[in-house]
Amino acid sequence: MEFSKETRRLAIEKMQDRQLDLLIIGGGITGAGVALQAAASGMETALIEMQDFAEGTSSRSTKLVHGGLRYLKQFDVEVVSDTVSERAVVQNIAPHIPKPDPMLLPVYDEEGSTFSLFRLKVAMDLYDLLAGVNNTDLANKVLTREEVLERAPHLKKEGLLGGGVYLDFRNNDARLVIENIKRAAKDGALIASRVKAEKFIKNEVGKVVGIVARDLLTDSTFEIRARLVINTTGPWSDEVRNLGGEGSGVFQMRPTKGVHLVVDSSRLSVPQPTYFDTGHADGRMVFVLPRENKTYFGTTDTDYTGDLANPTVTQEDVDYLLEIVNNRFPEANLTIDDIESGWAGLRPLLSGNGASDYNGGNNGKLSDDSFNSLIETVKAYLNNEKTRDDVEHDLSHLEGSVSEKHLDPSAVSRGSALDRDDNGLLTLAGGKITDFRKMAEGALEKVADILKEEHGRSFKLINSKTYPVSGGELNPANVAEEIEHLAQLGVKKGLDYDDALYLANLYGSNAPKVFALNHKVEAVSDLNQRDLLSLHYAMKEEMTLTVVDYLLRRTNYMLFMREQLDGVAPEVIKEMAAYYGWTTEEVAQQEALLIATLNKNDLTYLKEK
Repeated sequence: MEFSKETRRLAIEKMQDRQLDLLIIGGGITGAGVALQAAASGMETALIEMQDFAEGTSSRSTKLVHGGLRYLKQFDVEVVSDTVSERAVVQNIAPHIPKPDPMLLPVYDEEGSTFSLFRLKVAMDLYDLLAGVNNTDLANKVLTREEVLERAPHLKKEGLLGGGVYLDFRNNDARLVIENIKRAAKDGALIASRVKAEKFIKNEVGKVVGIVARDLLTDSTFEIRARLVINTTGPWSDEVRNLGGEGSGVFQMRPTKGVHLVVDSSRLSVPQPTYFDTGHADGRMVFVLPRENKTYFGTTDTDYTGDLANPTVTQEDVDYLLEIVNNRFPEANLTIDDIESGWAGLRPLLSGNGASDYNGGNNGKLSDDSFNSLIETVKAYLNNEKTRDDVEHDLSHLEGSVSEKHLDPSAVSRGSALDRDDNGLLTLAGGKITDFRKMAEGALEKVADILKEEHGRSFKLINSKTYPVSGGELNPANVAEEIEHLAQLGVKKGLDYDDALYLANLYGSNAPKVFALNHKVEAVSDLNQRDLLSLHYAMKEEMTLTVVDYLLRRTNYMLFMREQLDGVAPEVIKEMAAYYGWTTEEVAQQEALLIATLNKNDLTYLKEK
C-alpha cells in the first residue's frame, strides 16, 4: 500500500464523508503511537499534522532511547524501572531503529559531581538489575582512570578519578515516528500532513464532535467529524485545547528548550557515547555522541516562551555548550565556525512536573537510612545472598524521595497526563519518547471505554508490546544477522554492498521494497543509486512532500552528512520536481525553503554577526 501525496488527497476526501471513531490532532511520536494502536484495533481513525510528521519536536531530541540512568542521580528508581522496560518494548516493536551503544561516564574530583565512583557503581548495578542485563555481556563496568583514557584519550585528565560504562541505545527519532505512521496507514488510518485544526465543531450540548481543518497545501477548509477527538500536539497542547478561544481554559504546558550542535569527528573524536557533568556544579550533565562521521553534543535545558514552531539556537546556547565541551576536551578548542549543524527542540513538560527529562531535574534526596539499606540489598543480590524480590521491596519503600512514584490518576506514564475536558476533548501530553507506546496504550484504554459507554462501539485492543511498526518485522534477538541478510538481498538486486547495508539499516524489513525500485526508477538527476531509491521510496511510501522533509527527517543528510548536502540537494529537487510535476515557481519555493532551513541548521545567522 502506498503512503504518498495521492494517498493524502484521498485521505482528506474520506475524512469528510464519514463519522470517525477517533480523530488525532498531532503527528509527532505521541500521535503516531496512538494512531498505530487505534487503527490496529479496528477503530475508524484519522490523524492530521499541521507540519511534516515529527517536524515540531519529535525530530529534535538527543536521539537516544534512554534507559534513564540519569534519574539515578537522585535514585529515582521507579522512573528508571519504567524506562528500561519500555526501552525493551521499543526494541521489540522497532528492532531496526534503536541500536545498542554503550555509554561512557567519566567521574571527576570536583565540586558538585553527580556521581562518586562508589555511587556510580551502585547506580549502574541497580540500572542493570532493572534492565535485566546483569551477568551478561551488556553489564556495566567500572573503569580506572587509565581505562577511561584508553577509551577516550582526548578527555581532560586533571581531576579524573575513573568512570563507568553502561548500556544505552541510539535512536533515529524522526524514523521512529514515520514508521509508526506508516503502520497506522497500512491498517486503515486516514492520515494527512500539512493539515491544521482551526476550530472545534460542537453538538447542541457543547461537546466536541469534530473540527474545521485547513489544508495548508490548497488553503481550503473542510470538516472532519468524529465520536472522539484527541489532542497529541506536544508543546502545542494548550493552544489546541483552547482552539479559537473555545476550550477549557486550562494551560498546563511548560516547554523547555534543548539545543544540540554537530561538528566533524576530525575536530572532536569520541570513540563511544560519553556523558559527563558540566563542571559548573549545577547538577546538569551533557552528552557527547558519535554519529556517522560526526560528533554532536548537548543539551541545554531552559524554559521557553517563544514561537513554538521556531525555537532557535542562540549565541548563549552555543557559548554554554562550547565552554563545557572545550573544558572536558581541552585539545579540541572548538569555535562556532566548527559547528556544521545544530538544532533546537522543545520538551513538552507539564507544569509542576518534578523532573526534567534532560538536566537539572531535582527529585530531592534519599534519607541516609534508605540509601544505605538499598546499597546493602543490591550488594547482597549481586552476591546471590538476596532475591530480586528483596531488591524490589527496598525500592518500593524508599524514604525521603520526592520521585514521581505517586502518579496522578490521569497519568499514563511518568511525566505525562491524559485529561478529558468538559467539552469531551481528550488531551494526551507530556512524557518522553521512550514512553510513547505506553502513553498510547493508556490513552487507547480510555478511548475504548468512552466509545463503548457513550457510543455503543466495542473494540478489542491489540497487544502493543508485540505489534511491530512498519519496517519492524525482524527478530529482535537477531537484528544484526537479519539486517545483513537484507543487505545481501540488495546486492542481489544490483546494489553496492555498502549502499544496500545503509538502506537495510534505514528501512528494516521494508528494505526489499526499496531494492525493488532498482532498474524501475529512471533518474532525471545525478543522484547516486542509493539516494535515488531512497528518495523515490520516500515520496511513494512516506508522504515526503518537500526537499526538507527528505533531507532532514526521512534521512539525516542535513544533520550528519552536511558536507555532502550541497551536492545532493539540487539533484533531490530536480528528481522531486519531475516526480511531482513542479512548476518553475514551485521549484523556486523549494529552493527558498531549503536556503531558509539551512540558515538555521548551519547557524549562519550567528556566524555572520
